[in-house]
Amino acid sequence: MSNSNRPAADAARILLVEDDSTLSMIVSETLQRDGFEVLTAGDGEEGLRMFTRHGADIIVADVMMPRMDGFEMGRKIRQISRDVPLLFLTAKSGIDDIVEGFELGGNDYLKKPFKMLELIVRIKALLRRNIREDGCRFAIGKYTLDMSTQTLSYPDKESVALSLIEAKLLKEFAVNIGQTVDASTVMRLIWQRDDPYSRNSLHGFIHKLRHYLRHDQSISLLNQRGIGYMLTIK
Repeated sequence: MSNSNRPAADAARILLVEDDSTLSMIVSETLQRDGFEVLTAGDGEEGLRMFTRHGADIIVADVMMPRMDGFEMGRKIRQISRDVPLLFLTAKSGIDDIVEGFELGGNDYLKKPFKMLELIVRIKALLRRNIREDGCRFAIGKYTLDMSTQTLSYPDKESVALSLIEAKLLKEFAVNIGQTVDASTVMRLIWQRDDPYSRNSLHGFIHKLRHYLRHDQSISLLNQRGIGYMLTIK
């Protein structure tokens, strides 16, 4: 298992599960250069442990691996998370294999050998689709949060393009206006983990969201000390 040097806090986290160490290194380094955070595992058992421990925004997994293959890992991950996108890599081309991958909850399928550009395009498309399927438009005071375009709009102001995590976090507050959102719960929802790094990242994102929402004085994003945060509209 290896970690990348940690990129920007709002970078999407990819869990790459691939038993070919050379291919894993090439894919990992390419994805990191494209701005992703990448965690790697060499088989399905390790991949399952890493997802449980660290979470991921998307999983890219080989099908044929020792100890636990990609399909079995996918089945077990679907018991933990219904939503994390799963992209399978395989040298197989039989329709039965493709059907099995989709039936167990896979979102996409890429045949080896593949071009890195195609993999990156598919990863980005799955991340965008995951945002769109998470709801559409939400009113926050005078603001409008549009999950389909990942933007925050205010009358007579230029729309703000939100990062993946900013959009998910703001949506969680938007559907819970006037209610305390537990910090641990929201960290597990956004990052699939609750650890000191995630907690520090959450504080940073709260500061950014307050800045984005500054034009509407009726909006407050309050710190409920020791519990979480509450979005209120006067």
